[in-house]
Amino acid sequence: MTILVLGLGNSLLSDDGVGIHVVNSLKRTYSGAPLTIIDGGTIGLGLLPEVEAADALIFVDAAEIGATPGSIAVFEGAAMDAQLGGKKRTPHEVAAFDLVATATMLGNCPRRRALVGVQPASTEWGLEPTPTVKSAIDATCARVLDLASLWRQELDEERASAACSDAGVDS
Repeated sequence: MTILVLGLGNSLLSDDGVGIHVVNSLKRTYSGAPLTIIDGGTIGLGLLPEVEAADALIFVDAAEIGATPGSIAVFEGAAMDAQLGGKKRTPHEVAAFDLVATATMLGNCPRRRALVGVQPASTEWGLEPTPTVKSAIDATCARVLDLASLWRQELDEERASAACSDAGVDS
């Protein structure tokens, strides 16, 4: 199973770059089952081939979730689509929506897809996230890895069930 973890954001705008900081942390520390981890920055449709090739997609980004700064929320499937389709504050939010919409239109959008969003405190100029958002990076990494693990487990169960069905055995 190919799981694409795509960090989005502008690392010049303090908390807006949290998605980039999370994927950089994952690249440094993660050593489990293969994940494709990409710093997507503010890139738009140029990432379409990677999205279309993935079995599952996890966006990591700053997101307006109406919570206290540093709060983390996971939006899966249609909930992610609705979150991305809402009010946009940054160009990469538009790009993420466009990526999903284009992959869907082409019939190649991963069925398993999620946005792991972190509530920003500030999106003003700054090379580092605010202390509150910076302290949420490890927990955000854990949420991404938990989701990837869950999806792998679900896929294994689906494959086992399909193998049993193909063999004429009730699972």
